[in-house]
Amino acid sequence: MSTLREVGDRESWRCWLCDEPVDPDMSVNDPRGPSIDSVVTAKKAKAKGGVERLAHRACNTKKGAVKPMVPWPDRLFVVDPAPIIGVVEQLGRKGGRVAVARCPGKSDAEDASEWLLDRLSRLAPELDVETQIDEAGGAFLLVVRLRHP
Repeated sequence: MSTLREVGDRESWRCWLCDEPVDPDMSVNDPRGPSIDSVVTAKKAKAKGGVERLAHRACNTKKGAVKPMVPWPDRLFVVDPAPIIGVVEQLGRKGGRVAVARCPGKSDAEDASEWLLDRLSRLAPELDVETQIDEAGGAFLLVVRLRHP
């Protein structure tokens, strides 16, 4: 088990759930204070292990015993966005590619692609992913895939 400082330094003091900065000097009892979240994926559950990630106390408490959710920002114009944690787990387990959202315009898809690549680089740094934008029925389909399976 790692210390809070070790996990915080490794995660650059950013909450893995909301992606906002975490103040290392704030009380661990404060809702915006730091806490360690043990992330257990379906694959790791069998091995009885998990990954320790940094989270705000409130973000960690809010997720409780339910599967964590990483929200897409409201500023992005995406339709039917895929659950990001599920996408990460699927790519890590099976590789390949996953359609993650539809966008009405190409610039909307490009904005979503840029945000998603940035977010995934911190959420799952072990995955080497890229995005692809496909024209589909008058809209644009945003796809994420592993670069090197």
